[in-house]
Amino acid sequence: MRSPRRCSRNGCPRQAVATLTYVYNDSTAVVGPLAAFAEPHTYDLCEPHARSLTAPRGWELVRHDGDFAPPPPTTDDLVALADAVREAARPAPPPRPEEHDNLPGHQTGRRGHLRVIPPSH
Repeated sequence: MRSPRRCSRNGCPRQAVATLTYVYNDSTAVVGPLAAFAEPHTYDLCEPHARSLTAPRGWELVRHDGDFAPPPPTTDDLVALADAVREAARPAPPPRPEEHDNLPGHQTGRRGHLRVIPPSH
């Protein structure tokens, strides 16, 4: 399942709500609402990091004044969730014969496709 985009700051586990873009020609850093898609050379930020970001010396910082809201779920997210639910509901496969043979106290013998298991005491 696809997880939500996370903050690009090292060690930050929070969900991204803003995108930082550097405009090198204008020496400007722009922090705006989360871009629809993750792009190379941009950084996704959580709200605390988006609010506390400072621009490099000599650069201008343009920051979105409104609230940063988490992005709504996309159809990809809903499809991934449905797939995960289907996978979780699928019955577990029966144990393979090799796994059963290695259980302590169980010795088995094989005769063709049949298996002889001694009675338990």
